[in-house]
This record gives sequence, structure tokens and C-alpha cells, in this order.
Amino acid sequence: MATSTYLSNPTVLIGAVDCSDQCSSATLTVGFDSLESTAFGDTGHKFTQGLQSVEVTLTLFASYGASEMEATLFAECGTGTTTLVISPSGTTESATNPEYTITNAMLATFTPINATVGELSTFEVTFTGGTWVRDIVSP
Repeated sequence: MATSTYLSNPTVLIGAVDCSDQCSSATLTVGFDSLESTAFGDTGHKFTQGLQSVEVTLTLFASYGASEMEATLFAECGTGTTTLVISPSGTTESATNPEYTITNAMLATFTPINATVGELSTFEVTFTGGTWVRDIVSP
């Protein structure tokens, strides 16, 4: 059985802002809505592919300033037009490093202050909706 392993080092862009150096966790879930297409005479449920579904959850180190994470997230919150670009390891797309581009994602809420004594503050955010495209061709 063929296996491959890699040290996770994702590239994460929110809009035009490269957040890779501020991101400690990234989870991307893609798929499709299941639409029931069961008809009379069928002996079990049947489904067909519906609209794309996507969810991106990021843990970002809290940073404040004009081009830092808090400002970036504040600008995207509630717009429903956010573009995210995520790849598992670096910026060069390939079969072993697919790049996912999510367009028109929504960041409905975020917590701009999340502080505990003696710990690094983080923002945990979840983008939902939009459409996704998988790219394995290097530019």
C-alpha cells in the first residue's frame, strides 16, 4: 500500500493577506449537498449531488494593527464575499500539493478579544459557504 507523509505547513490567504505566519491550525472541508432523488419503486434512498458546500476553520494568533489579523478579520466579517486560498504545503500547486480557492465565503462572526493570562491570544474563525475550486497545475 502506497503512503506518503508530509510536515504540515499550509499556505493560507484571506483575500490578498498572507496569514500563513499567523496561522497555527487550518481545516478545510469541501463537499456537496445531498439531494434526495428516491422515486416510487426504489427499495432504498437515492441521492444526487446538489450545490457545493465548504467550511474553513482557522486558528490565528491575535495581532492588532492596520494590516494585522484583527483588522483583516474585521474587514471580512459579514461581507459574504471573502476569497480564501489554502494549500497543504507551500505555494506551488501540484498533484501532491493541491491548492483550494474558495470564493464568496462568509465570516459571520469573530471574537476580536480572546485573552487568558499567560497564554498567546488567538482568534478561532469559521468561514462558510461560497464555491471552491481545486487546482493542481503550477502557474
